[in-house]
Amino acid sequence: MAHYLRCDRAPAESLSFLITMIAMCCRWFAYLAGLVLWSANAALALPQRPPNVIFILADDLGWSDLGCYGADLHETLHLDKLSREGVRFTQAYAMPVCSPTRASILTGRHAARLHLTIWREGALEAPHDRPLVPPPAIADLPSSEVTLAEVLKGAGYLTFHVGKWHLGDAAHSPETQGFDVNIGGTHWGAPATYFHPFSGPSGSSREFRYVPGLGLGKPGDYLDDRLTDAALKLIDEAGDRPFFLNLCFHLPHTPIEGKAQLVEHYRAKLTPGLHHQNPGYAAMVQTLDDDVGRVLAKLNERRLVDRTLVIFASDNGGYINTNRGSRVTDNSPLRSGKGALYEGGIRVPLIVRLPGVTPRGATCDEPVICTDFFPTIVELCAGGAAQPSPAGPLDGQSLVPLLRQPQSHLKREALFFHYPHYYPTTTPVSAVRAGDWKLLEYFEDSRVELYNLHEDPGETHSLAAAQPERAAQLRARLHAWWAGVGAQLPQVNPDYRPK
Repeated sequence: MAHYLRCDRAPAESLSFLITMIAMCCRWFAYLAGLVLWSANAALALPQRPPNVIFILADDLGWSDLGCYGADLHETLHLDKLSREGVRFTQAYAMPVCSPTRASILTGRHAARLHLTIWREGALEAPHDRPLVPPPAIADLPSSEVTLAEVLKGAGYLTFHVGKWHLGDAAHSPETQGFDVNIGGTHWGAPATYFHPFSGPSGSSREFRYVPGLGLGKPGDYLDDRLTDAALKLIDEAGDRPFFLNLCFHLPHTPIEGKAQLVEHYRAKLTPGLHHQNPGYAAMVQTLDDDVGRVLAKLNERRLVDRTLVIFASDNGGYINTNRGSRVTDNSPLRSGKGALYEGGIRVPLIVRLPGVTPRGATCDEPVICTDFFPTIVELCAGGAAQPSPAGPLDGQSLVPLLRQPQSHLKREALFFHYPHYYPTTTPVSAVRAGDWKLLEYFEDSRVELYNLHEDPGETHSLAAAQPERAAQLRARLHAWWAGVGAQLPQVNPDYRPK
């Protein structure tokens, strides 16, 4: 450069030339920096280790039972924080009762297609003293179904099931459905008690129930805390190997047994006008939240946060009937609860976090359903979009586009629900949601109800009489779906005699 800055150049000319040379050098430095950045980005674009998966499923947790969903009594600090770190879905759906949801999650196939439309005990003991006879439902998830655990195991994952199973007898246990480890999973739907030793007579039959795989323990131990201990140990034992943890809490399902100190904390918070009025249930919800917090803390401790997909959901709407003399929960502003096909029975909380994929603190209003988890996890973890199962077609859609851009939409015209059974909140019913419109058809009297969920999320005023054409169109769509999935329908009971 000194060669070019000759003394015989005019000062202005030399200064101009110097500025030109400095600019040229800056451009070269920028170019070199660009090469470095391009190389780094190229390295990042190379195939990375697939993410771990922690799927956390609460039992009977209602849509409005968490603080981030508007709970007015419950304290859920850890789940509220998780919602600020990922995507919170406002219109996520499950089946109306537990086992059908669990089967749909693991297979990506609708409960109506599986003919697994009621919990196991209900399938074994269908009532015959009602106007309709429910169709036969299978009690065990067939071994022919391809489960999420089997797919991920085939992709090199360790597969762990901890907690509630409720999808079959010993011949259909988690170990037979792709899980390397099963702690606590049985054919029972609820524990006899949440307190050590977690066993005893349960239900009207006084059947003896227990929770295997938790060791001796000690008086004062709480069931879901011990399940969390087991889950944390498995995360540690996985080391650097990718894992799928299917963590199915019993909380906050009945029996309503909160920790005494927490029960008193919430009893002191009760005031008239709150939707939630059960301090025992509130205590159980906080314990659920605390246990989720422990799992999230373990990810921080092991530096696994950035490569772990965390999904939190519930298996159906909140239980609004009574237990031990008190109403359990309230799903307001949604109507009804567990068992029903009104929003309170099927709309559930859903929070998803995967750093690098999900934006922080985002909200997604797109309607999604529990069959969507299978193709979503397969796409993120097993090298591509899920293919139809050898047992039959998948009913879910991948949520990956929504996780990346929560304001986007899926190419789906409708969601369907089918509960051809009786429950304290409902008679046999089927439903379809298309856009903002939702139609329910009751089998006892062929009654239809039509709601606009955007204008009437509480389903307070049926528009079936005011919009008969829309009702007829949705009803025809629902009937076509029955035929497409082979949905089983209840039949008239010839032996029924009204009391």
